[in-house]
Amino acid sequence: MKRVTLFLILTAIFASCGQSNKKAETIEINPEIVNVFYFHGKQRCKTCVAVQDVARETIEKNFADNDKVSFIEINTGEKGNETLIEKYEITWNALIIAEGDNNVDITDQAFATAVNNPQSLENLIKEEVNKRLQ
Repeated sequence: MKRVTLFLILTAIFASCGQSNKKAETIEINPEIVNVFYFHGKQRCKTCVAVQDVARETIEKNFADNDKVSFIEINTGEKGNETLIEKYEITWNALIIAEGDNNVDITDQAFATAVNNPQSLENLIKEEVNKRLQ
């Protein structure tokens, strides 16, 4: 009974958010899929938003037909995300591309290029995702 109640509460919360991005709590992380994780806190600056937008748009544009690639937005302030935050040792915003234990942290490059050279970030994301698809 507790499981059913918890499920109904979580379903109502997620439905009321109106978010179109996948959330870590709503999907099961499959180690055989290339996951592009964007970790962020509650408040975000222009660059933070740009990193998320470029990453999400890159996945949507280049891998929309590939069910082996997923973009996942993770709010570090929400309960239920602790396991992934600990796994990837997140202390701030981060952009991680992972397939199982094969992962790369491209946060520094993402924040250096997202606003002034988004094409460079898009190319890096595509390159890293494709490495993990092979």
